[in-house]
This record gives sequence, C-alpha cells and structure tokens, in this order.
Amino acid sequence: MAYVKAISRAATVAFVVINIQASHVEAADDVTFVTDFGFNGRHAYYYVALEKGYYKDVGINVKIVRGQGSSDAVKQVAAGAAQIGFADTSAVIFAQANDGIPIKIVSVIYSKPPHAIYVLKESGITKPKDLEGRKVADTAFSAIPKMFGAYAKAAGIDASKVTWVVAGSDALPGMLSLGRVDGIGQYTVGEPLLKKSAAPKEIVRFAYSDAGLDFYGAGIIAMDSMIKSQPDMIRRFVTATVRGLKDSIASPREAGEIMNKHHRQIDVDVATSETEMVAGLAVVPNTPLGSVDPAGVQRTIDFISGAYTLKNPVTVADIFAPGFVAN
Repeated sequence: MAYVKAISRAATVAFVVINIQASHVEAADDVTFVTDFGFNGRHAYYYVALEKGYYKDVGINVKIVRGQGSSDAVKQVAAGAAQIGFADTSAVIFAQANDGIPIKIVSVIYSKPPHAIYVLKESGITKPKDLEGRKVADTAFSAIPKMFGAYAKAAGIDASKVTWVVAGSDALPGMLSLGRVDGIGQYTVGEPLLKKSAAPKEIVRFAYSDAGLDFYGAGIIAMDSMIKSQPDMIRRFVTATVRGLKDSIASPREAGEIMNKHHRQIDVDVATSETEMVAGLAVVPNTPLGSVDPAGVQRTIDFISGAYTLKNPVTVADIFAPGFVAN
C-alpha cells in the first residue's frame, strides 16, 4: 500500500513538473524579426543571440526573415508580417511623416551613418562629382538612394545627373564586380563582401559621413500598437539582442562562425569582418550599446526635414520610444 502511495505521489509530482514545463513553453512569445537587407555577416549578432539561447532565456522564439531594404522592413512590420524589424532611422521618419505609419525606433544599433556608394577603382571615379552621368544600383527599398539627395547636396553632386537602377540585394555585389553598373549603394558594413566579390579588382568607397553628414543610422523598430500592447516582449528582445551584440564585438570570429553555421553561403572571414565594422558603428564611448539619445533623434529629424519636403512634421516622440534599452 505504501508502495502504491509512493508511486501515486511520484506520478503527481511528475505531472505537476510536466505541466509547469508545458506552461513555460506555451508562455514563450513567437516573434518574427525582419532584417534590413538580406542575410549578411552584419546580422551575425542576432544569430549569436539565437545560437547561445539568449532569446530562449527571455522567453522568446525568434524566426529571422530577410528584408529587401529598410523601407521593406518598415512595410513588413507595418503589415504584421514581422513583429520587430531592423531599419534605417530615415525610413522610420519618412514612413511617419509621409505615409502616417505609426512605427518607432526602440534601439539604435548604428549610431553613425553607414550609408555609402561603392565603385571600382578602375572606373576612373575618384571623387563624388564623378558619379554624374553614371549608373548606380540598389534595392527598391534601400535608404541609400532615398538619402542620396542630401548626400549629393553636401558633396557637390548634381543628383539629377545620376541614374539609379533597381536590383535585388543578392545581385548587387556581382553587378559591381562585373561592371554592369558604375556603382552600388551599400552600408559600409557590407564592404568586406564587396571586396571579396570584386577581387582582384579594388573598390572605392564614398561614405555619406565623409561629406559631413551626421545622423543616426539604423536600429530596431516596432509598431506603436505593439509597443503599447507588448512592451515587455520588446524589451526582452532588445536585451537579448544587445547581449548577442556584446558577445559579437568581443569575439567577431566566433560570431562569423555562428553566422556561417546558420547560412553556409556566408563566408566566415567576411562575416567576421562585417561584425568588426558593425562594432565601429555601434560602439560609442561611455554609452550603453543600443541606447538612443533623444538629441541624436532630433538631429536626424532636423537633417532629413532640412533636406527633404515632408508631408507632415514629426517630433522625437513620434520617432523614438524610450525605455527599451537597459542602462
């Protein structure tokens, strides 16, 4: 009889444990995250957080999907195809001001402008002015052509004399190396891949920041409705992502290997170098990774509103939701 009771008690305990575990699994949030631009080495820190269980640790099941540019990421998040995304701050401002899309930045990863145009050295294009009369390719939803007017003004280029060609993200490196266009738009974090693709030819970078442009680059975005309804989930996602970013900055080679494990087509060396370049954009002395300075948001708004005609004015509160990055 005592034996039967012992078994009964053991079964009860096992049942309770199983139910607790099941409840824990059921409580995990399923989140689809969309990148800004394909799958590249620059995205390694998300996969570091995924591989090391950082998202799982905070009760999130993450599915990472590819975007075709910042505007595309904004549209996917706005449509509910993804709950969280990564996009250029300018894309968020344009979406709010021109299209009335209530989307916000919750964390800035690229604290400096990553926008650039790359050309082959053999093209004879040695200065920004030489882009006039040339063809430059980028995706339809990239922030780089959308910001080109401001760059052209600062660099002394007649923007009307530069022709932009629309292409898929995967096709861009080959289009440059094969000379099918004179240049391509690309974040500076993508430079290692371009160098490998163009080798033995040399590439030349025209970074928007070289023309004196100073504004926030890209960060983690979410719809205002999601921010209000699931703030804790977003906070946990940001925390786990920043944890992955810290590890990646500390060990870019490991990050490159993890990225290659998840996407075999991405070379370990390229992913390692791209992660190192991400660090150059993300690390600001005496500032927590991923944090956002409202003054920086205002500076970005001022820059864009001064360079473009926006349908409606926007404020820092329209663009940035505070409280999602641990100090």
